[in-house]
Amino acid sequence: MKSTILGFPRIGKKRELKFTIEKYWKGLIDQVELKKIAAHLRREHIIYQKEKGVDFIPSNDFSFYDQMLDMCCTVGAIPKRYNFTGDEVDIDTYFKMARGDKNVTAMEMTKWFDTNYHYIVPEFEKDQTFSLLSKKVLNEYKEAKKLMIESRPVLIGPITFLLLGKNKYSGESTLVHLEKLLPVYKQLISDLEKEGVQWIQFDEPILGMDLTREVKDVLVQTYQELTKRKKQSRFFLTSYFEDFCGSEDILPQLEVDAIHFDLHAGSENIELLKKLNFGDKIISLGVVDGRNIWKTNFKEVIAKVEELSKKFKKDKLWISSSCSLLHCPYDLNVEVNLDHEIKNWLSFSVQKLEEITTITKYFNEGAQSVDDLLKVNREAMNLRKKSSKVTNKKVQDRVFGITNKMFSRKSVYEERKLVQRKALNLPLFPTTTIGSLPQTKEVRSARSSYKRGALSEQDYNSFLKKQTLAAIKKQEEIGLDILVHGEFERNDMVEYFGELIDGFAFTKNGWVQSYGSRCVKPPIIFGDLCRPKAMTVEWSSYAQSLTDKPVKGMLTGPVTMLKWSFVRDDIPYSETCKQMALVLRDEVLDLENAGIKIIQIDEPALKEAMPLKKSKWEEYFKWSIDCFKLSATSVKDETQIHTHMCYSEFNDIIDSIAALDADVISIETSRSQMELLDAFKKFKYPNEIGPGVYDIHSPRVPSKEEISSLLFRAKEYLSPNQLWVNPDCGLKTRGWEEVVTSLEKMVHAAKELRSLSK
Repeated sequence: MKSTILGFPRIGKKRELKFTIEKYWKGLIDQVELKKIAAHLRREHIIYQKEKGVDFIPSNDFSFYDQMLDMCCTVGAIPKRYNFTGDEVDIDTYFKMARGDKNVTAMEMTKWFDTNYHYIVPEFEKDQTFSLLSKKVLNEYKEAKKLMIESRPVLIGPITFLLLGKNKYSGESTLVHLEKLLPVYKQLISDLEKEGVQWIQFDEPILGMDLTREVKDVLVQTYQELTKRKKQSRFFLTSYFEDFCGSEDILPQLEVDAIHFDLHAGSENIELLKKLNFGDKIISLGVVDGRNIWKTNFKEVIAKVEELSKKFKKDKLWISSSCSLLHCPYDLNVEVNLDHEIKNWLSFSVQKLEEITTITKYFNEGAQSVDDLLKVNREAMNLRKKSSKVTNKKVQDRVFGITNKMFSRKSVYEERKLVQRKALNLPLFPTTTIGSLPQTKEVRSARSSYKRGALSEQDYNSFLKKQTLAAIKKQEEIGLDILVHGEFERNDMVEYFGELIDGFAFTKNGWVQSYGSRCVKPPIIFGDLCRPKAMTVEWSSYAQSLTDKPVKGMLTGPVTMLKWSFVRDDIPYSETCKQMALVLRDEVLDLENAGIKIIQIDEPALKEAMPLKKSKWEEYFKWSIDCFKLSATSVKDETQIHTHMCYSEFNDIIDSIAALDADVISIETSRSQMELLDAFKKFKYPNEIGPGVYDIHSPRVPSKEEISSLLFRAKEYLSPNQLWVNPDCGLKTRGWEEVVTSLEKMVHAAKELRSLSK
């Protein structure tokens, strides 16, 4: 057996890539320094894998921003608005595509399947052409070869690349571009083979989705076509995040030399492996979870592999991570402050390399060769199962006591909206923001000083009050109708709450990439969840005391709290979500009792957390919608419940969005030019909606005319009484100067629309 992984984290042990890229954006370093540090990171990561004993090591898993953006540049899918005319895409054009600038908008961004990683969505024109405009794949393979490492270049497969893209001219299938795209892949394969490449990895995670007969046939034909071009190289096809059920009929037909099976997320994949005939193909077994941080249970995994080794010869099996380790933190060893008992249950990317090589060694050299490691693993599994830190009987009893009545508001929306309009007295097209306001260097420095003990709690709270007061005044000056307190006390929309809830643990360096240079540090849910005391009432009440305008209470919803955490794997996901919903239910009631009239429960991860297979949607939406309602339904009719979702395609799930019964929903629509609203029009969505009118992930300040144009487009889909006006996401990553300018233009556009609608 051989060992491998599908990809390694890019950001570095100390987020070196993040800080380097941001320095470049600020003009503090030049391209030479940027590329020098990137090369150092790639060298460090690839040598580390070799030292850990990994047999097949990937290359081209590094990216300055996103692998789909890299593929756009590689195949020359550069939107015309960037006016690119060169022979090779330069780094500034690359970042302009990702972030936009003052003259041009960024490309659309959305979630990578059901993860919290964001990818840049390829854009295609009717006359789309492709050409090889980047040597990145080739250069990174050659870079590894200089280190005496025969790496396996990783490419986004052509079918996944096209199907995750969008035609900007019509709704026809993006596969119409395949005929023009394949020659570029063939050229790339040829160029790699000239350098002596032995294996090429094609990532086709689209195989985990529900595919039509047409798409499946095209997949088979595509790899037949690519195989004709290759000479000595061998093809490794990967799919992950789901099983192959629904596409199992084409697996034996695919003209590739190895196929990867995610045995962690793909619950049916083991049965498919037993049932199907794969001929002489190598089978990669994704037995080490690439998306969560719990130690691999060696006993269970070894049993799975032993079962499959009855059918497959050992030299036809690889031991692998379930997916790229991009979704896991770098190294557990740097966590010096984490509770020792909990730390003993965990495994980060570096440790997962060791787990993969340990399992491989077990089968190649026998159990005695890794006996000590197996014993340590067994002890960790047993200690976790017996730990008193995991179980809270009061929480379990409360979940057991949930009744159907707890999932509904007192009155239907049509009755509530009349009460709310009278209580809130808002104008047409009310203006607000999503919640967070700029987390300036001063705010981050004060928080850091407080955590280090260099700033007293009294001084820190005094600082936060000054920030909140200034934010309220700025919002009043801008003319916003609904204000927010700014969330200056919060480090992250999930971590902040997790620190106040029993059952969460936190790392110091457990960072993972979310998009570009944006990294998040997901908390760890290790046990039953409960709230010792109110979490947000003090700051929301203080902000409300500073103004006569309504201030929204801001909470993170139960599904998002789980999805953006590393969740325990010893009980069903839905059970942990119910526990989280009860925590939030208590907080919502406390906010209402404190006089907060609008409460926003953000669920940006609701769509992202959906199973990839439609057959699993009904079960998922049943418990996820119930959990949102459980958190929100205890309030009076006059209390307005908002929710926020970003980067979500709603067409297939609009009925489920409506079932949340939130009084107001705000969504991201600016990058898609309001096209997401088509789903709301067709469904005749009954409640109120705030479509985002400008993109906060770009430093570009929109013009008033652009915002007005989007609002007029939104009016084509929504009635005036339904339409709210807001940015498409929180503003914590932006600077105050651009925020104030953008919001002033947004308010101006809303007032203009208001005057025209009288």
